[in-house]
Amino acid sequence: MRRILLTALAAALASSTAAAQEAIPAQPPQLPPLLPSAPPDATPTAPEAALAPPVDRLPDRFTGVPGTWDLSRDGTNRRCVMTLGLDNGPVGRKLAFPAGCRRALPITTTMVGWLYTEGGVRLVDKDVRPLLIFTPRPDRGSYGAKSEAGEVYSFVPLDIAAMRPPEPDRPVASPQIATAGPETSAPDRPAVQAALPAPAAGESAPGLYALDRYRDRDVCRLELAGDGGVTLMPGCRDSGIEVFGPATWSFAAGRLTLKARRGHTVGLVPNGEGAWRRDPETGTTFILRRVEP
Repeated sequence: MRRILLTALAAALASSTAAAQEAIPAQPPQLPPLLPSAPPDATPTAPEAALAPPVDRLPDRFTGVPGTWDLSRDGTNRRCVMTLGLDNGPVGRKLAFPAGCRRALPITTTMVGWLYTEGGVRLVDKDVRPLLIFTPRPDRGSYGAKSEAGEVYSFVPLDIAAMRPPEPDRPVASPQIATAGPETSAPDRPAVQAALPAPAAGESAPGLYALDRYRDRDVCRLELAGDGGVTLMPGCRDSGIEVFGPATWSFAAGRLTLKARRGHTVGLVPNGEGAWRRDPETGTTFILRRVEP
């Protein structure tokens, strides 16, 4: 009897121990430790080289727009020099250009005025419908626009109010200065050639240059004098350069610069074999080419 009781007690203890073990949740398997994340690159990415800000030749308000502009169709020699007036016209502000522009650029046939809006120029018809909506190009040296027909046009300032420097205060001249020779009144002209940097071989030098426009060659000739002056030779067939009115020239850092009497400039860079092209290269081709007298 005693043996039966001991056997029953042992069975009860075993059942209790098993139940207790089932109540204890199983321990999750131990996961290997996470690998440490790769350290960030200690060397930061080098920033891109800062680009030099472009020379801004475009007006920032409508009062700087009036003057002469060169309108051209990109990829062709079709161009027109037009005058944008400050006075109000039948539509917008007054717009004028030679009759030949209608033949060269038929889009001008219905143009009657201009507007300055959203930082650009609009050339509009009699119903104020924009024929060309010009916006600044990235170089800020000209405007660009696309017509409804998909043609691309450039609008380059030649002589506008925004380019003209304010008139400097003129000091009262002494009698000696007042009686000086006519050379003293030349606009920004160096007194002697020694003031100009001496060009190296293959670089710009005084002499006679022909102006080429797209496929039209030798439309004008310019004489770059040794004293820094510029003479537009007779027989010029390019109204754009006549309106620009180059007065002086200079050479520095491999760049040829023509300066007009009113202060605005055209920069040119070498184009090979004594030729120079406008930089930035916008609108109608502008190349100066060294020729023999």
